[in-house]
Amino acid sequence: MPNSQIRIYTQKEQGEEWLRRYRGYLPVFACVLGFTETGLIPGISAAGRTPEDRKYTACADAEFLYYGPEHKAQYPLPPLAAGASPVLISRAVFESLKIPVHLFNAGLPQSPAVPVIDLGGASAKCLSAGAAMEITIVHHLFKQGLLWGERLAASIQQGYLIVGECVVGGTTTALAILTGLGIEATGKVNSSHPVCNHAQKWALVQAGLEKINLQSQSQNSIDPLQLVAAVGDPMQVVVAGMAIAASRSCGVMLAGGTQMLAVYALISAIVQAYALSWQPEAVVVGTTRWVAEDPTGATVDLALNLGKSSLTQSAGIPPLLATHLSFADSRYPQLRAYEQGFVKEGMGAGAACIAAHLSQDWQQHELLAAIEAQLERLSTALN
Repeated sequence: MPNSQIRIYTQKEQGEEWLRRYRGYLPVFACVLGFTETGLIPGISAAGRTPEDRKYTACADAEFLYYGPEHKAQYPLPPLAAGASPVLISRAVFESLKIPVHLFNAGLPQSPAVPVIDLGGASAKCLSAGAAMEITIVHHLFKQGLLWGERLAASIQQGYLIVGECVVGGTTTALAILTGLGIEATGKVNSSHPVCNHAQKWALVQAGLEKINLQSQSQNSIDPLQLVAAVGDPMQVVVAGMAIAASRSCGVMLAGGTQMLAVYALISAIVQAYALSWQPEAVVVGTTRWVAEDPTGATVDLALNLGKSSLTQSAGIPPLLATHLSFADSRYPQLRAYEQGFVKEGMGAGAACIAAHLSQDWQQHELLAAIEAQLERLSTALN
Protein backbone atom coordinates (compact mmCIF):
# COMPACT_ATOMS: atom_id res chain seq x y z
CA MET A 1 0.00 0.00 0.00
CA PRO A 2 1.76 3.21 -1.11
CA ASN A 3 2.06 5.89 1.56
CA SER A 4 -0.64 8.54 1.08
CA GLN A 5 1.97 11.17 1.96
CA ILE A 6 4.06 10.31 -1.12
CA ARG A 7 2.79 10.83 -4.63
CA ILE A 8 4.32 9.15 -7.69
CA TYR A 9 4.05 11.26 -10.85
CA THR A 10 5.91 9.14 -13.43
CA GLN A 11 6.82 5.43 -13.76
CA LYS A 12 4.23 4.48 -11.15
CA GLU A 13 5.03 0.76 -10.92
CA GLN A 14 8.77 1.25 -10.69
CA GLY A 15 8.23 3.99 -8.09
CA GLU A 16 5.92 1.80 -5.99
CA GLU A 17 8.41 -1.08 -6.15
CA TRP A 18 11.21 1.25 -4.98
CA LEU A 19 9.09 2.54 -2.07
CA ARG A 20 8.12 -1.01 -1.07
CA ARG A 21 11.72 -2.09 -1.08
CA TYR A 22 12.95 0.69 1.21
CA ARG A 23 9.97 1.04 3.56
CA GLY A 24 11.14 0.87 7.16
CA TYR A 25 14.79 1.63 6.31
CA LEU A 26 16.74 4.79 7.03
CA PRO A 27 18.83 6.51 4.36
CA VAL A 28 22.29 8.07 4.45
CA PHE A 29 22.31 11.68 3.21
CA ALA A 30 25.03 13.18 1.02
CA CYS A 31 24.75 16.85 0.10
CA VAL A 32 26.91 18.25 -2.68
CA LEU A 33 27.57 21.99 -2.46
CA GLY A 34 28.58 23.93 -5.54
CA PHE A 35 28.61 27.40 -7.00
CA THR A 36 28.12 29.04 -10.37
CA GLU A 37 28.58 32.76 -11.06
CA THR A 38 25.29 32.45 -12.95
CA GLY A 39 23.71 32.74 -9.47
CA LEU A 40 25.09 36.29 -9.07
CA ILE A 41 23.08 37.72 -11.98
CA PRO A 42 20.47 40.15 -10.59
CA GLY A 43 17.04 38.51 -10.42
CA ILE A 44 18.21 35.03 -11.44
CA SER A 45 17.46 33.42 -8.05
CA ALA A 46 15.50 34.09 -4.87
CA ALA A 47 17.89 31.97 -2.74
CA GLY A 48 19.34 35.04 -1.02
CA ARG A 49 18.03 38.58 -1.42
CA THR A 50 21.11 40.08 -3.09
CA PRO A 51 23.93 38.68 -5.27
CA GLU A 52 26.27 39.19 -2.28
CA ASP A 53 23.94 37.13 -0.02
CA ARG A 54 23.83 34.36 -2.63
CA LYS A 55 27.60 33.89 -2.51
CA TYR A 56 27.14 32.44 0.99
CA THR A 57 23.84 30.55 0.68
CA ALA A 58 25.48 27.11 0.36
CA CYS A 59 27.81 27.76 3.32
CA ALA A 60 24.91 28.98 5.45
CA ASP A 61 22.68 26.03 4.56
CA ALA A 62 25.49 23.55 5.22
CA GLU A 63 26.20 25.10 8.62
CA PHE A 64 22.55 25.02 9.67
CA LEU A 65 22.09 21.44 8.44
CA TYR A 66 25.14 20.29 10.38
CA TYR A 67 24.84 22.23 13.63
CA GLY A 68 21.19 23.25 13.91
CA PRO A 69 19.52 26.51 15.01
CA GLU A 70 21.34 27.13 18.33
CA HIS A 71 24.83 27.27 16.79
CA LYS A 72 26.29 30.77 16.35
CA ALA A 73 26.83 30.63 12.62
CA GLN A 74 29.84 32.03 10.81
CA TYR A 75 27.55 32.16 7.76
CA PRO A 76 24.00 32.89 8.99
CA LEU A 77 21.06 31.92 6.77
CA PRO A 78 20.70 34.71 4.20
CA PRO A 79 17.58 36.88 4.17
CA LEU A 80 15.12 35.83 1.47
CA ALA A 81 12.58 38.01 -0.34
CA ALA A 82 9.96 35.71 1.20
CA GLY A 83 9.88 32.33 2.89
CA ALA A 84 12.46 30.41 4.90
CA SER A 85 15.36 28.26 3.79
CA PRO A 86 14.40 24.67 2.88
CA VAL A 87 17.28 23.53 5.12
CA LEU A 88 14.84 23.92 8.05
CA ILE A 89 12.85 21.01 6.57
CA SER A 90 15.91 18.80 6.03
CA ARG A 91 17.39 19.56 9.46
CA ALA A 92 14.06 18.79 11.21
CA VAL A 93 13.94 15.31 9.68
CA PHE A 94 17.64 14.39 9.86
CA GLU A 95 17.92 15.53 13.48
CA SER A 96 14.76 13.70 14.60
CA LEU A 97 15.59 10.49 12.75
CA LYS A 98 19.37 10.66 13.39
CA ILE A 99 20.13 10.24 9.68
CA PRO A 100 23.87 10.42 8.92
CA VAL A 101 24.83 13.54 6.91
CA HIS A 102 27.91 13.87 4.67
CA LEU A 103 28.69 17.28 3.15
CA PHE A 104 30.79 17.64 0.00
CA ASN A 105 32.39 20.80 -1.37
CA ALA A 106 32.39 20.38 -5.15
CA GLY A 107 33.43 23.99 -5.78
CA LEU A 108 32.57 26.97 -3.57
CA PRO A 109 34.13 30.46 -3.52
CA GLN A 110 34.93 29.97 0.19
CA SER A 111 35.12 26.99 2.56
CA PRO A 112 32.04 26.35 4.71
CA ALA A 113 32.52 26.53 8.49
CA VAL A 114 31.55 22.85 8.90
CA PRO A 115 33.32 19.52 8.44
CA VAL A 116 33.09 18.96 4.67
CA ILE A 117 34.76 16.56 2.29
CA ASP A 118 36.63 18.78 -0.17
CA LEU A 119 36.54 17.23 -3.63
CA GLY A 120 39.18 19.54 -5.10
CA GLY A 121 36.78 21.21 -7.51
CA ALA A 122 36.24 24.85 -8.42
CA SER A 123 33.32 27.24 -8.77
CA ALA A 124 31.84 27.57 -12.25
CA LYS A 125 31.88 30.80 -14.23
CA CYS A 126 28.62 32.12 -15.65
CA LEU A 127 27.27 29.64 -18.21
CA SER A 128 26.53 32.42 -20.74
CA ALA A 129 30.20 32.47 -21.80
CA GLY A 130 30.11 28.77 -22.76
CA ALA A 131 33.27 28.13 -20.71
CA ALA A 132 32.03 27.43 -17.19
CA MET A 133 34.75 25.03 -16.00
CA GLU A 134 38.04 23.45 -17.05
CA ILE A 135 37.46 20.01 -18.55
CA THR A 136 40.22 18.58 -16.30
CA ILE A 137 38.23 19.71 -13.22
CA VAL A 138 35.05 18.13 -14.62
CA HIS A 139 36.82 14.78 -15.18
CA HIS A 140 38.35 14.99 -11.70
CA LEU A 141 34.98 15.74 -10.07
CA PHE A 142 33.30 12.91 -11.95
CA LYS A 143 35.93 10.44 -10.67
CA GLN A 144 35.44 11.79 -7.14
CA GLY A 145 31.69 11.25 -7.50
CA LEU A 146 32.21 7.64 -8.58
CA LEU A 147 34.64 7.05 -5.71
CA TRP A 148 32.39 8.53 -3.02
CA GLY A 149 29.27 6.89 -4.42
CA GLU A 150 30.96 3.54 -4.00
CA ARG A 151 32.25 4.41 -0.50
CA LEU A 152 28.89 5.65 0.75
CA ALA A 153 27.02 2.68 -0.71
CA ALA A 154 29.47 0.31 1.01
CA SER A 155 28.43 1.80 4.38
CA ILE A 156 24.73 1.13 3.69
CA GLN A 157 23.48 -2.29 4.73
CA GLN A 158 19.84 -2.27 3.67
CA GLY A 159 18.89 1.38 3.28
CA TYR A 160 19.46 3.81 0.45
CA LEU A 161 21.46 6.91 -0.38
CA ILE A 162 19.84 10.33 -0.72
CA VAL A 163 21.95 12.77 -2.73
CA GLY A 164 20.98 16.43 -2.36
CA GLU A 165 22.47 19.69 -3.54
CA CYS A 166 22.85 23.37 -2.90
CA VAL A 167 23.71 25.45 -5.95
CA VAL A 168 22.26 28.94 -6.28
CA GLY A 169 21.38 29.46 -9.95
CA GLY A 170 21.36 25.71 -10.43
CA THR A 171 18.03 25.52 -12.24
CA THR A 172 19.56 27.69 -14.98
CA THR A 173 22.60 25.42 -15.41
CA ALA A 174 20.12 22.51 -15.34
CA LEU A 175 18.22 24.07 -18.26
CA ALA A 176 21.53 24.41 -20.14
CA ILE A 177 22.46 20.75 -19.61
CA LEU A 178 18.99 19.49 -20.53
CA THR A 179 18.88 21.62 -23.69
CA GLY A 180 22.42 20.62 -24.65
CA LEU A 181 21.41 16.96 -24.36
CA GLY A 182 18.56 17.50 -26.80
CA ILE A 183 15.77 17.50 -24.23
CA GLU A 184 12.87 19.92 -24.70
CA ALA A 185 13.10 21.84 -21.44
CA THR A 186 12.29 25.46 -22.30
CA GLY A 187 9.54 26.81 -20.05
CA LYS A 188 9.50 23.57 -18.03
CA VAL A 189 12.12 24.17 -15.33
CA ASN A 190 11.43 25.53 -11.84
CA SER A 191 12.97 28.34 -9.84
CA SER A 192 12.96 29.73 -6.30
CA HIS A 193 10.72 32.58 -7.57
CA PRO A 194 6.92 32.31 -7.30
CA VAL A 195 6.71 32.85 -11.08
CA CYS A 196 9.60 31.25 -12.93
CA ASN A 197 11.89 33.67 -14.79
CA HIS A 198 11.93 31.51 -17.94
CA ALA A 199 12.92 34.27 -20.39
CA GLN A 200 15.95 35.31 -18.33
CA LYS A 201 17.13 31.71 -17.96
CA TRP A 202 16.60 30.91 -21.64
CA ALA A 203 18.55 33.99 -22.83
CA LEU A 204 21.58 32.93 -20.75
CA VAL A 205 21.36 29.31 -21.91
CA GLN A 206 21.09 30.30 -25.57
CA ALA A 207 24.12 32.57 -25.22
CA GLY A 208 26.19 29.79 -23.62
CA LEU A 209 25.17 27.08 -26.08
CA GLU A 210 25.80 29.35 -29.07
CA LYS A 211 29.38 29.91 -27.90
CA ILE A 212 30.11 26.20 -28.00
CA ASN A 213 28.22 25.87 -31.26
CA LEU A 214 26.30 22.73 -30.37
CA GLN A 215 24.20 23.21 -33.46
CA SER A 216 27.12 22.24 -35.69
CA GLN A 217 27.72 18.97 -33.83
CA SER A 218 25.52 16.03 -34.54
CA GLN A 219 23.35 15.29 -31.49
CA ASN A 220 25.03 11.92 -30.96
CA SER A 221 28.60 13.22 -30.82
CA ILE A 222 28.20 15.53 -27.82
CA ASP A 223 30.50 14.53 -24.96
CA PRO A 224 28.34 15.03 -21.84
CA LEU A 225 31.37 15.94 -19.69
CA GLN A 226 32.42 18.59 -22.24
CA LEU A 227 28.88 19.94 -22.05
CA VAL A 228 29.17 20.27 -18.25
CA ALA A 229 32.50 22.06 -18.67
CA ALA A 230 30.85 24.50 -21.09
CA VAL A 231 27.55 25.34 -19.40
CA GLY A 232 27.22 23.29 -16.20
CA ASP A 233 28.10 23.58 -12.51
CA PRO A 234 30.39 21.48 -10.29
CA MET A 235 27.59 19.71 -8.38
CA GLN A 236 26.04 18.06 -11.45
CA VAL A 237 28.91 15.81 -12.40
CA VAL A 238 29.68 14.80 -8.79
CA VAL A 239 26.08 13.73 -8.16
CA ALA A 240 26.01 11.89 -11.49
CA GLY A 241 29.12 9.92 -10.50
CA MET A 242 27.79 9.19 -7.01
CA ALA A 243 24.46 7.91 -8.33
CA ILE A 244 26.06 5.72 -11.02
CA ALA A 245 28.40 4.03 -8.51
CA ALA A 246 25.92 3.76 -5.62
CA SER A 247 23.14 2.36 -7.84
CA ARG A 248 25.25 -0.77 -8.39
CA SER A 249 24.70 -1.82 -4.76
CA CYS A 250 21.89 0.20 -3.13
CA GLY A 251 18.90 2.44 -3.81
CA VAL A 252 19.49 6.08 -4.70
CA MET A 253 17.14 9.03 -4.36
CA LEU A 254 18.22 12.14 -6.25
CA ALA A 255 16.90 14.90 -4.00
CA GLY A 256 15.48 17.80 -5.97
CA GLY A 257 13.37 18.77 -8.96
CA THR A 258 14.68 20.37 -12.15
CA GLN A 259 18.31 20.07 -11.08
CA MET A 260 18.08 16.35 -10.36
CA LEU A 261 16.16 15.64 -13.57
CA ALA A 262 19.10 17.32 -15.35
CA VAL A 263 21.52 15.12 -13.38
CA TYR A 264 19.49 12.02 -14.32
CA ALA A 265 19.69 13.04 -18.00
CA LEU A 266 23.41 13.60 -17.57
CA ILE A 267 23.82 10.13 -16.03
CA SER A 268 22.00 8.58 -19.00
CA ALA A 269 24.27 10.40 -21.45
CA ILE A 270 27.48 9.61 -19.51
CA VAL A 271 26.83 5.87 -19.17
CA GLN A 272 26.00 5.75 -22.88
CA ALA A 273 29.07 7.77 -23.96
CA TYR A 274 31.55 6.03 -21.63
CA ALA A 275 29.99 2.53 -21.54
CA LEU A 276 29.62 2.45 -17.73
CA SER A 277 27.46 0.02 -15.80
CA TRP A 278 24.73 1.19 -13.43
CA GLN A 279 21.28 0.12 -12.23
CA PRO A 280 18.67 2.62 -13.44
CA GLU A 281 15.84 0.80 -11.61
CA ALA A 282 17.61 1.61 -8.31
CA VAL A 283 17.36 5.37 -8.91
CA VAL A 284 14.39 7.67 -8.26
CA VAL A 285 13.99 11.46 -8.11
CA GLY A 286 12.39 12.80 -4.91
CA THR A 287 11.13 16.35 -4.43
CA THR A 288 8.35 18.47 -2.93
CA ARG A 289 4.78 18.95 -4.11
CA TRP A 290 5.62 22.65 -4.66
CA VAL A 291 8.09 21.61 -7.37
CA ALA A 292 6.16 18.70 -8.88
CA GLU A 293 2.99 20.76 -9.17
CA ASP A 294 4.55 24.19 -9.82
CA PRO A 295 2.05 25.97 -12.09
CA THR A 296 4.83 28.14 -13.59
CA GLY A 297 7.00 25.16 -14.57
CA ALA A 298 6.21 21.71 -15.97
CA THR A 299 8.23 19.24 -13.92
CA VAL A 300 6.25 16.14 -14.86
CA ASP A 301 6.44 17.00 -18.57
CA LEU A 302 10.15 17.54 -18.18
CA ALA A 303 10.60 14.11 -16.56
CA LEU A 304 8.62 12.50 -19.39
CA ASN A 305 10.81 14.26 -21.98
CA LEU A 306 13.95 12.57 -20.61
CA GLY A 307 13.09 9.44 -22.58
CA LYS A 308 12.83 11.30 -25.90
CA SER A 309 16.43 12.32 -26.65
CA SER A 310 18.76 9.88 -28.41
CA LEU A 311 21.45 10.82 -25.86
CA THR A 312 19.37 9.90 -22.81
CA GLN A 313 16.81 7.36 -23.95
CA SER A 314 18.85 4.35 -22.78
CA ALA A 315 17.87 5.07 -19.17
CA GLY A 316 14.38 6.27 -20.04
CA ILE A 317 12.25 8.17 -17.55
CA PRO A 318 12.92 8.12 -13.79
CA PRO A 319 10.15 7.69 -11.21
CA LEU A 320 9.39 11.20 -9.94
CA LEU A 321 8.17 11.16 -6.32
CA ALA A 322 7.07 14.02 -4.10
CA THR A 323 6.15 14.52 -0.48
CA HIS A 324 2.67 15.93 0.05
CA LEU A 325 3.86 18.19 2.84
CA SER A 326 1.73 21.32 3.11
CA PHE A 327 2.41 24.56 4.97
CA ALA A 328 -1.11 25.94 4.41
CA ASP A 329 -1.94 25.60 8.12
CA SER A 330 1.43 26.71 9.48
CA ARG A 331 1.41 29.45 12.09
CA TYR A 332 4.54 30.92 10.47
CA PRO A 333 4.18 33.26 7.45
CA GLN A 334 7.71 32.25 6.31
CA LEU A 335 6.45 28.68 5.85
CA ARG A 336 3.08 29.66 4.40
CA ALA A 337 5.07 31.50 1.67
CA TYR A 338 5.87 28.06 0.18
CA GLU A 339 2.19 27.74 -0.68
CA GLN A 340 2.53 30.96 -2.73
CA GLY A 341 5.37 29.40 -4.71
CA PHE A 342 8.41 30.88 -2.94
CA VAL A 343 11.53 28.71 -2.35
CA LYS A 344 9.91 25.29 -3.05
CA GLU A 345 12.90 22.97 -2.51
CA GLY A 346 16.62 22.65 -1.76
CA MET A 347 19.11 20.86 0.52
CA GLY A 348 17.25 17.58 0.04
CA ALA A 349 14.06 18.91 1.69
CA GLY A 350 11.55 16.86 -0.32
CA ALA A 351 13.57 13.67 -0.07
CA ALA A 352 13.98 14.16 3.69
CA CYS A 353 10.19 14.22 4.08
CA ILE A 354 9.83 11.15 1.86
CA ALA A 355 12.39 9.41 4.11
CA ALA A 356 10.37 10.34 7.22
CA HIS A 357 7.17 8.96 5.66
CA LEU A 358 8.97 5.79 4.53
CA SER A 359 10.95 4.93 7.64
CA GLN A 360 8.74 6.21 10.49
CA ASP A 361 5.39 6.65 8.72
CA TRP A 362 5.41 10.33 9.66
CA GLN A 363 2.25 12.12 8.62
CA GLN A 364 1.64 15.78 7.82
CA HIS A 365 1.19 16.90 11.46
CA GLU A 366 4.45 15.27 12.62
CA LEU A 367 6.45 16.86 9.83
CA LEU A 368 4.90 20.28 10.35
CA ALA A 369 5.52 20.14 14.12
CA ALA A 370 9.19 19.19 13.66
CA ILE A 371 9.79 21.91 11.03
CA GLU A 372 8.02 24.61 13.05
CA ALA A 373 10.09 23.62 16.08
CA GLN A 374 13.29 24.31 14.08
CA LEU A 375 12.00 27.74 13.07
CA GLU A 376 10.97 28.51 16.65
CA ARG A 377 14.41 27.51 17.96
CA LEU A 378 16.08 29.63 15.27
CA SER A 379 13.94 32.68 16.15
CA THR A 380 14.79 32.24 19.85
CA ALA A 381 18.49 31.86 19.10
CA LEU A 382 18.53 35.05 16.98
CA ASN A 383 16.73 37.17 19.59
